[in-house]
Amino acid sequence: MSDTTSEGSTVPLAEFIVPPDPDQETPIVPLAKLADMSEVSPSPATANGTTTATTTTATTTTVAKARTSDDNSIFSVLYSVSKKIAIVGSIYMVGYMGWSVAWLIAPVILSVARDQLAKTSEKKRDIAKASALASEKDVILARIDELPAWVYFPDVERAEWLNKILKQVWPNANHFARTLVKETIEPNVALALSQYKMNGFRFDRIILGTIPPRIGGVKIYDKNVDRNEIIMDLDLFYASDCDINFYLGGMKGGIKDFQIHGWVRVVMKPLIRSMPLVGGLQIFFLNNPNIDFNLVGVIDFMDMPGLSDLLRRIIVEQIGNVMVLPNKLPISLSDEVPAVALKMPEPEGLLRIHVVEAKNLMKKDISVLGKGKSDPYAIINVGSQEFRTQIIDNNVNPKWDYWCETAVFIEMGQWVDIILKDSDDNKTDEDLGRASIDISSVIKKGVLDTWLPLEEAKHGDLHVRLQWYKLTADPNDLQQILLETQLLRVTTMSSAVLSVFIDSARHLKQARANSKPDPYLVCSVNKQKKQTAMILRDDSPVWEQGFTFLVTNPDNECLNVKIYDQKTGNDIGQYTYTLSTLLKQFNMEVIQQPFQLQKSGPESKLYMSLSLRIMKAGEIEESDTLEQAAALARSASVKTPEATVTPPAVKDTQGINKRLSTESPIIEEEPTKVTPVISASASMEKPISEVVSQVLTHRVPETTSSAGEHGLGRIQLSLTYSAQRQKLDVTIHKISHIPLRDPSSIPDPYVKLYLLPGRSKESKRKTSVIKDNCNPTYDASFEYLISIAELRHTELEVTVCTQKGFLSSGSPIIGMLKIPLDDSDITTPAGLKSWFDLQPELKHE
Repeated sequence: MSDTTSEGSTVPLAEFIVPPDPDQETPIVPLAKLADMSEVSPSPATANGTTTATTTTATTTTVAKARTSDDNSIFSVLYSVSKKIAIVGSIYMVGYMGWSVAWLIAPVILSVARDQLAKTSEKKRDIAKASALASEKDVILARIDELPAWVYFPDVERAEWLNKILKQVWPNANHFARTLVKETIEPNVALALSQYKMNGFRFDRIILGTIPPRIGGVKIYDKNVDRNEIIMDLDLFYASDCDINFYLGGMKGGIKDFQIHGWVRVVMKPLIRSMPLVGGLQIFFLNNPNIDFNLVGVIDFMDMPGLSDLLRRIIVEQIGNVMVLPNKLPISLSDEVPAVALKMPEPEGLLRIHVVEAKNLMKKDISVLGKGKSDPYAIINVGSQEFRTQIIDNNVNPKWDYWCETAVFIEMGQWVDIILKDSDDNKTDEDLGRASIDISSVIKKGVLDTWLPLEEAKHGDLHVRLQWYKLTADPNDLQQILLETQLLRVTTMSSAVLSVFIDSARHLKQARANSKPDPYLVCSVNKQKKQTAMILRDDSPVWEQGFTFLVTNPDNECLNVKIYDQKTGNDIGQYTYTLSTLLKQFNMEVIQQPFQLQKSGPESKLYMSLSLRIMKAGEIEESDTLEQAAALARSASVKTPEATVTPPAVKDTQGINKRLSTESPIIEEEPTKVTPVISASASMEKPISEVVSQVLTHRVPETTSSAGEHGLGRIQLSLTYSAQRQKLDVTIHKISHIPLRDPSSIPDPYVKLYLLPGRSKESKRKTSVIKDNCNPTYDASFEYLISIAELRHTELEVTVCTQKGFLSSGSPIIGMLKIPLDDSDITTPAGLKSWFDLQPELKHE
C-alpha cells in the first residue's frame, strides 16, 4: 500500500509511520506483555538488597489490601443475597397474582439482551479509549483497516501538531465546557424531559477528564470560498474519560465513557484588519456525528431501559441542536464585529425533497405461512433536521408521495441521508436499507430525479426527486414561486425563508412582586415555533440567538413574538410583525431595530433583526433540460438537410382523430391546427408548453350526440401529468349514450381503471355506482405516482361495467378502451380532455 506526497512521488506506507517523538510519553505496554513481566522472578541481586523497612511496608500494604478485599466481599455477598431475594420475590408475586409466565420471561429476555449490548458497547469504548491514548504509529499498526483520514484523502492533511496543542490546552477547557453545558444543553434537556412529566433535571458535576480530542486530519478550502472567510474541516474523534453527574428528580445518574466522532467545520469570519485578524468563529458538525456514552448511577442500576433510552435520545438530540447544522456554535473574537454579523442565520438556499416510492424492499415481517411483507417508512435527515414519511402497511413496493423542505446553510459537504425502516409494534423497528445524496450534486444539476440502490440491504431501490432553490432579495420573484407552488397542489410548500435574530429586550415588566423575571422568548410563524434560552433574574435579557422559518406566503403571514417568565408562566410582553411590511423594506431587511412590546411596561422594547428571501428555482443543467424536453414533447428527430424536428402533433393526428366519432357533429370540434415543421433551435428557445400550444389547439365539447363507433357509448376523460409532482391525474367526467338493450333492466354503471402493463392491484381505481342511468356523471378524480420515464411506456385501461351483470349470464362489461400515456397533450399544463369511444370487451393479456 502506498500514498502520494505533494511532490507527486510515491512513498510506501511505512514512511507515514513516524517514529515516536522523544517528547511524547512512553507508549502503553500491551496487557499481555505486562502479564509476562509480572511472572518474571526478581534477580538474586535484588533479593539480597531488600531492606527490613521495605518488608514492613509491603506487609502493611498487604494488610490494607486484605481489609479492603474483606469489605468488598461483604458488599458482594449482600448484593448477591438481595438480588436472589428480589428474583424469588418476583417469581412468587407472579404465581400469587396468577399472571401469565410471559410477565416473567419478557423482562428476563430484555435484561439478557441489554447486558449483551452493554458488554459490546463497553468493549468498543475500551478500544476507542486505548486508541486515543496511544500514539498515531500504534493506532496505524493496530488498526490498519481504519487509517486516519489523511491517508485516504489526498486533500486532507495530517494534524499531529494540532493534537499536541489540544493536549496542552485541554486542562483549561473544562471551564468553557462546563459553561456551555450548563447554559445551553442543561435547560434544553430539562425542557424536553418536562414534556414527559419528568422535572428537576440538572447537571451537578462536569469533569472532562484527561484525554483530549484527537484530530485525524484537516482539510482547508481554497476554492469557491468568500474572500472574507476561512473554512476548514476537522476529522474529530473524542473518546473521553469524563465524569459527569446529574440529577433527575430525586434520582442521581452519571455519564461516563462519552465518545463522539464526525467531521467538524470551523468557519473563521469575518476577516478584520486588527488583531486577532479574525472577527469570530462558527463551529458545527456538517452531519449528525456518531455519539455514544454510558449511563451510570441509579438510573442504570434500577434497570429501567425505557427511562435510560429516553434520556439517552434526548441528550443526543440536544447536542445536535447546539452543534449540528443548521445549528452553530458561534464564538466572538473581536468587539469590532457585531453579534448579528456572526450569529444571524444565513441560508444559502432551500432544498425541496420528494420521496416518491420504493420497490423490491426486503421482507421483514413473519406471517403464518412464513415470510410476510414489511411496513416501511422513511426517515430523512439533513444535518440535525429529521422528517418522517407515513407508514405503508404490508407492502414491499410502497408509494409515499412525501414532500419536505429544508433550508441549506452550507453547500459543500452536506448530505441528505434517507433511512428506510420496517415498523413493528412489539419490537425495535428493523432497517430496510439507506441511501445518501450529496447536496452539492443537486445544486449543480438544479433538479435530481433518480432511483437509488439501497445500501446495507440485500435488495431494494428508492425513488427520490430533489430540487434546489436559490434565495433572492427581489420581491418581484414572489409571484412566480407562488404560482409554481400552487401547481404542485401541496399545501405545505414554501415560497420564502425568514431569518430572525433576537438580540435583547429592555425594561421588561415584573412577573412577581419585588423580583425580576426569568425571561425566555418564543417566536412563531404559522405552526413553526422557536425558543431562546432562559435568562435568570434579568429584566433586560440579552439572548443573541438566530432562527430560520419557512414561509408559505409572506403576504398573508406574521411573525409572532412572546416573552414569558419561566417560574410563573405569565406573558410579560409580545409583538406581532406583518411580513408583507418586510417586502417593502430595502433589501427586505430590518437590522437591529427596536420594537415597542405590547402588554408590557411603557418602556419595554425588543431589539431584533429580520431578513426575508424569496425562493427562485436554481438553474437546471443543460443536459437535464434537453432530456426533459425530449421526455415531455416526445419530439422525433428527422435527418434532413434543414435539420428539422417533426412536432408531436403531426405524428399523433391520427390518434387524436380516433378519440372522436365520425358521427360527431362538425360544430362540436374545431379543426386541428398543424404546423408542418418546427426547427430544433426554435423549439429549444421556448418552453415546451408554448411550443405544444402553438402546434395543437383543441376545443372540447361538454356534450355529445353520438353513441360512438361501436354503439357502446362514449366516455369523457381528463388526463394531466405533472413532472414536478411525478403524478398522473385522471378525471372521469361522464358517460353518454350507454345502449339500453333491455328496457326493464336499466344499467347501474361504474368505471374501473388499471395501468398497463402489469394490471396490478395497486393501480386499480374505481368510481361509485350510479343506479339506473344511461348517461351518468361522475367527476371523480384519481392519482397515480409514476415517473416520466415510466409514463412513456404505460397505457391506461378504462372499463365501464354495470352492477346488474354479475348475476346474469352476460358479462358485466359494457365497453372498454386503452389510452397510451405517451401523448404529448397529457404533459402540458392544460392536459388532455376529450371524448373517447367505448370499444367491445378485450381479452386481458
